[in-house]
Amino acid sequence: MKTFYSPLHLEHDPQVQFEGGQLLPAVEIPLRAEKVRVEIGKRRIGPVVPPTPCDDAAILKVHDAGMVAFLAEAYDEWTKRHGHSPAIPSAWPAHGLHDGRRGDIEARLGTYASSADSPITAGTWKSAREAVNVALSAAAAIRDGEKAAFALTRPPGHHAARDAFGGFCYLNNAAIAAQWLRDAGLRPAILDVDYHHGNGTQSIFYRRSDVYFCSIHADPAFAYPHFLGFAGETGEGDGEGTNLNLPLPDGTEWGHYDEALRRAIEAVKAFGPDVVLVSLGVDTYIEDPIAGFRLKSADYLRLGARLADLHRPVLFLFEGGYCFEALGELTVNVLESFQSA
Repeated sequence: MKTFYSPLHLEHDPQVQFEGGQLLPAVEIPLRAEKVRVEIGKRRIGPVVPPTPCDDAAILKVHDAGMVAFLAEAYDEWTKRHGHSPAIPSAWPAHGLHDGRRGDIEARLGTYASSADSPITAGTWKSAREAVNVALSAAAAIRDGEKAAFALTRPPGHHAARDAFGGFCYLNNAAIAAQWLRDAGLRPAILDVDYHHGNGTQSIFYRRSDVYFCSIHADPAFAYPHFLGFAGETGEGDGEGTNLNLPLPDGTEWGHYDEALRRAIEAVKAFGPDVVLVSLGVDTYIEDPIAGFRLKSADYLRLGARLADLHRPVLFLFEGGYCFEALGELTVNVLESFQSA
């Protein structure tokens, strides 16, 4: 299995994140992708190759052009007022307030950011833009006949919506790749196995029937993103019936998780996709510091083997997972067991 990777992800190196009214050490840091890259080399599951650059056309089919332009220029605007520090929003347009997309940096930050956990640093745009190159290069490999590919995308993407970034995510790598594959004539489905619901991905395709979205995640009644990801969300308009959410309770272990996974796989297969994109988050691990499931290392071997039951080409994209010491092992467990199933 080819892994697509770029060292440009190192340019996005937030030192802090905002949570609960205070600044905390960041958890979405370069070490995450590096742990996975090193483990891939150790276990020799396949070559690690650089991405091919792409233009912005695929991004603009998924994301609002104003948000894309804002992300590209936000840090420069921020430093004019605040110097070289992470750009973090301090206010949002709540109910009854107007957005500020034509305002200054403070107003625009609060309008485009869905949460304060995604600081924009000097290298954020470069890394997020390169992650799209990584995702689309892996998608091209699938289009050209590969049965599986891994996009080691960082920063992650599944919380980024059409016109909002947040949850450590700036551009939605999975959604951009799915749209690109759809434009190439393939029928894509997306299966999100991150602990947190892929709210950005869901919202992008919620009213469409040509891309299926399924997510297994912690119940948003107690877990981020809180306001999307409930079981009753099944799609709207043309998209009715092409969205499946399987929220699970705090403390979920493999037995309960596997039941949801089997249901998800059957639903995805019933859609009849030509390719399945897996938003691969491993923050379902028992020792993950910001999550509440109880999966163990061996369960990720079971997860990969179960995904092989899709009997479709699979494009894996790296999403969450914050137990740094186990992150490489968990991720490669999935990839290796899928490949050998």
